[in-house]
This record gives sequence, C-alpha cells and structure tokens, in this order.
Amino acid sequence: MSLVLAGLFILFLLMGIPIAVVIGAATTGALGLSGIPLMVVPQQMFSGINSFALVAVPMFVLAGDVMAQGEISKRLVAFADAMFGFIKGGLSIVSVLAGMFFAAISGSGAATTAAVGASLVPELKRKGYDPAAAASLIAASGTIGVVIPPSVPMIIYAVIAQESVSKLFLNGFIPGVAMGLGLIVVALIQGHRRAYPRGTPFNIATIGRTLLSAMWGLFAPLIILGGIFSGIFTPSEAAVVAVNYAILVSLFIYRDLNFTQLYRIVVRAGVTTAVIMFVISASSVLSWALSSWQVPGAIADYALSLTSNLYMLLLVIMMIILITGVFLETASALVILTPMLLPLALQLGLGTVHFGIVIVVGLAIGMVTPPVAINLFVASTTADLPIEKIARAVLPYLGILIVVYLVIGFGPLMF
Repeated sequence: MSLVLAGLFILFLLMGIPIAVVIGAATTGALGLSGIPLMVVPQQMFSGINSFALVAVPMFVLAGDVMAQGEISKRLVAFADAMFGFIKGGLSIVSVLAGMFFAAISGSGAATTAAVGASLVPELKRKGYDPAAAASLIAASGTIGVVIPPSVPMIIYAVIAQESVSKLFLNGFIPGVAMGLGLIVVALIQGHRRAYPRGTPFNIATIGRTLLSAMWGLFAPLIILGGIFSGIFTPSEAAVVAVNYAILVSLFIYRDLNFTQLYRIVVRAGVTTAVIMFVISASSVLSWALSSWQVPGAIADYALSLTSNLYMLLLVIMMIILITGVFLETASALVILTPMLLPLALQLGLGTVHFGIVIVVGLAIGMVTPPVAINLFVASTTADLPIEKIARAVLPYLGILIVVYLVIGFGPLMF
C-alpha cells in the first residue's frame, strides 16, 4: 500500500495538482484501495488541526503581515543601516541584520523576505550593488525568519512531536544567529571583491535618532519572547499579543496603516492561514496512514540495518530533509517527515528538540533552493528580476547555509 500511495502521489504531482490536494487525494485513494473506511479521512483531518498550539499560526501570520506592510520594518532597516552602513559593502550586513530583526517578530520566511526586500532593494540598486546578488542575499536572510523565534514551522513541529513550543523557541536563537553570521561573512567577501561602496557614514546622532524611531519595532520581540520565556503567557497567547501590538503601533503610533489597508491584510492573512491549515490537515491523514502501515518503524529498521555509524545515519536524515525541502512546502514536509524520521532520530540518540531544530533549519534552506523556493519567488517579485538570475546568485549563500546546517546537526553530538 505504501507503493500504491507513492505512485498516486507522483501521478497527481505530475498532473500539476496543488500539493495539499495531492497529499489528500493520494492518501484517500490508497486508503480506499486497502479497504479502510474513508470516514477516517475527515476524522484525521480534523484531529490534525485540533490543537490549541495551532492558534498561534494565524496570529503570527497576521502580525508578520501587519509589520511588513507598515513602517516597523522600514525603521528597523534604517537603524541597522545607521549601525553598520559605514562598512564597505555594509548594506549587505544591513540586509542580513534586518532579516534577523524581522525574524524575531514575524515567524515567516516569506514575510521576512518581503518586508526586508521592499525596504532595501531600491537602496541597494541605487548604491550600485548587483541587483541579483542583493535580492538573493535578502532571500537567503529570509530563511532565518523561521529559525529565530517566533517560528510557525516550530509550532507545527511541536504539535506533531508533542514537544514544548517554548523549548523549541529557546533553542532557535543560536542556529539563527549562526546562519546570519555565515551569510554576513560571504556577503562581506563579495562586497570587497566587487568594490561595493560604503553606506551611511557612522554618526552617533544618526544612530540615536534611528534607534528612537525604531524603538517600537525593537520592543516587539522583547514583549513577545520575554512574555513566553518568563511564563507570563503561552506561545499561542503571545501570538495574539503580537497582533494587537502590531495593529496598535501601525494604526495609532506610526499611523502608516488605515482600516481599509488593515482589512485587506486580515483577509490575506486568512487566506494564507487557510492554505497552511489545509496542508496540515491533509498531511495528517497521510501521517496516520503511514503509521498504520508501520512505515516509520520499517524505515528506522532498514536504515539501522545498513550501518550502525551514527554520523552516517544522521547525514542521510539531513540529506533527506534538504531534498524534501526543495520540492515540498514547509508545512506539508514537516507533517510528512516528522512521523517518519523522528523514531529513527530518537534511536540515534538525538533529542526531540535537537531533531526539531535540524528539520526546521533544513526545510528553511529549501526556501532558497530551486526549483520550489518561495523566498526566491518573493525576492524576484520585489526586485523585478527573473527568477533564473536570482537562483544563480544565491548559490554562495546556499553553500554557507548548508555548512551551518551540518554544524547544527553534528555539533551537539560531537561536543
């Protein structure tokens, strides 16, 4: 039945059917052929999204959209430029730092890419930076958006693996910072090779002025993450706090949004959330089917029969995650891969939290790995460049992200 399921999956995928429908239709077809009552399909679809933790998903999506459309992201970029723009090729550092700042607010890679790209791409072009390289760097920085908390993929993983969202959030900081530092190193090397100009001259007054201007944006991660880790509110409640904070700042402090624009943002966030939830619910049926057919256990037994080398098995797991991230959307990949690979990861001695960070980072890298790379498509639209140009320019950044990914996977086991 697993082979039937795989065959139907590939067939529907080749027909150009949306991935969420492919997952649901292939699983339903395989279950029907196996004689299992199809009443199990709606039951498992509902069960897959019947979790209080998932309340955080639409809220963080909405908070990210509000902040991306308003002045918050632009003021954060201005502050980063005042701090590091004086360095040769400093706007590249600003691109990465802005991505890291926004990652601590939004929880979405695409939202981070869109917000930073809208603010920085015109300035990068005006300063003489290579447009494709600049857009690809912003897209690569957007991957940090789902690693530094809050993170929508971490919430989804926590629900599937029955792990604490707060623990995952707490362990996302170091990998996210490591990814940012890696991108900065590559960006500075490219900046010196291409003789990029310096940006805003270093000036204490400018730093102070932009800091005051960006203060409300800088307060957002402190309120959200500080509230979670101090125990004042849960991650789901923190998401609601983030939405209220973003709306209040945008409507009444910066006054850069009106109620008509806010209505459009809410509708768009609702559509995005509906897609995510449908993917999770359809993938939940697939996960249930695979578990019923004992596929995860079979995969673990087969992998362990090939080699007992911990590092080789972990490398295979990480490569599977990377390859899956190239072709599947993050939410569906999480729901499919977690039940299949988590039992094997636990047998290898990886903790649930460690594996969660590994799978989230690996799938985040898939956001900039062609052909299915959501961040590249967003950057292409923002920079008004063909996707092919950006896909070539992203290769150096993709390389350093993979190096950091390997360190994240093997580092805790080796030290």
